[in-house]
Amino acid sequence: MRAPAGSFLSKCILTVVLLLFSDCTNLTNSFSNSSNNYNTADHHQNVSSVSSLANCCDNLNSSTSNSSSSSSNSNNNINNGTRRALHRIEIQFSTNVVQNEYIVQYDGYYRRAAREKYIQAALNGSKIKNWKVLARSNAMSDFPSDFDVLTLDEAPDSDGSAVSSSGIDLLRSHPSIKSVSPQRMVHRTLKYVPIDPAVDGDEGGEVEQEEFGEDAEQDEEVAELIETYENFKRKLSTDVNELNETQQQQLVVPRHTNRRLLRAIPRQITSLLKADVLWGMGITGKGVKVAVFDTGLSKNHPHFKSVKERTNWTNEKTLDDGVSHGTFVAGIIASSKECLGFAPDSELHIFRVFTNNQVSYTSWFLDAFNYAILKKINVLNLSIGGPDFLDQPFVEKVLELSANKVIMVSAIGNDGPLYGTLNNPGDQMDVIGVGGMDYNDNIAKFSSRGMTTWELPNGYGRLKPDIVTYGSQVKGSNLNGGCKSLSGTSVASPVVAGAVTLLASGVINRLDHVNPASMKQSLIEGAQRLQE
Repeated sequence: MRAPAGSFLSKCILTVVLLLFSDCTNLTNSFSNSSNNYNTADHHQNVSSVSSLANCCDNLNSSTSNSSSSSSNSNNNINNGTRRALHRIEIQFSTNVVQNEYIVQYDGYYRRAAREKYIQAALNGSKIKNWKVLARSNAMSDFPSDFDVLTLDEAPDSDGSAVSSSGIDLLRSHPSIKSVSPQRMVHRTLKYVPIDPAVDGDEGGEVEQEEFGEDAEQDEEVAELIETYENFKRKLSTDVNELNETQQQQLVVPRHTNRRLLRAIPRQITSLLKADVLWGMGITGKGVKVAVFDTGLSKNHPHFKSVKERTNWTNEKTLDDGVSHGTFVAGIIASSKECLGFAPDSELHIFRVFTNNQVSYTSWFLDAFNYAILKKINVLNLSIGGPDFLDQPFVEKVLELSANKVIMVSAIGNDGPLYGTLNNPGDQMDVIGVGGMDYNDNIAKFSSRGMTTWELPNGYGRLKPDIVTYGSQVKGSNLNGGCKSLSGTSVASPVVAGAVTLLASGVINRLDHVNPASMKQSLIEGAQRLQE
């Protein structure tokens, strides 16, 4: 999946196949046969036809789940709605080194008293008198940790050198201290800009739209397309084994008709990717622990029925979402009403790692990641990222998550269409990096792309993102109820995370075979290449 030229990129970037469960048997086989080689790049595609899909699901009875009914009702409600103002969300990231603060990493997990003894021993006899281990009050406080946040006085020595420099060298020389790195602050800026859809279209950046409707009932062509779509769905439930070859071919809706349908019907992303058929088979995400690292979630939000735990890793005294981004992301994964999520019965764990002012620190993520490992999280969605892959403690902790079978799904960034604009950790090979595409099956202009820059200047990098899916005007949960639409790779990421959660619950009895490598292989084998 490597290419030296940009023109080859569109052939290699993959999209989640519309028929999410295109080959029911290949999923289990790929889990059992896959290895832990995260750098695998053998992406030969095996796209199943609609007829083979129907064979795969021919035991599906005609009854539908409550979730499917809710989807239908929600779609009807959308058709009766009216279009409201569109906004583009311009997202900017900045990272800054926090002066005088350092992350001290150890070679194992130790209690706080033991960790402070190591620091005391390392600095004993030095000229540094003003140092302090910062207290961290969160869900990991009572558990052993593999790092501390240390402040050092940077007052110059008599020879003009900074005292902290010698202190850092002393710390690094201690046998139980693995590394000392600067503490970094991440600041994310969300700016809502009104746009004209006639000018900007679907690809003008991250777009927010409240409870949109298409006035479809007044458009005869749209009504005809929706009828075609419903007929197509009904045909899927027929026994294909009783049809001849000509009749099987008639099940396939032409590609151009699919595109018109995608633009015409209400954009319930779960319906577009056929999650409702899996729900009818009893596969709803149950038994899978999925973590959402974002801006939090209110306690009594009406869309969620299985929020196992909410934790706060910031310096604000709240668990609630004051921005709405975290609520939206969680809704795509696990909402159970109105704007439906992929895995409504999954066990949802909410990690609030960004403040209402969109500020976070490396140490907040490290504690939260450690807690995710402790809680044996299966799937972790990180719809946020930054351009800095040189934050060593963060990068190493992501690798540790993968080693503990935590499947991380992360947005690749909204800095397209330039190449080499990938965000971390989506650019890591052990992470499923997700880009966005529009409803014309084109890579969205806002989606970051290109080769990773880790290998520069000694190589041309590795191909990313791993996969792309619909990231334009996707419906998700609003802050206190109701739905809204957003565009961006931070939207595409939970689409894939929800699909991953749903797929994992389909093999719940073999969950020990599910890891980042096997899941990435399964997604890629079940995807189709975008056309040039």
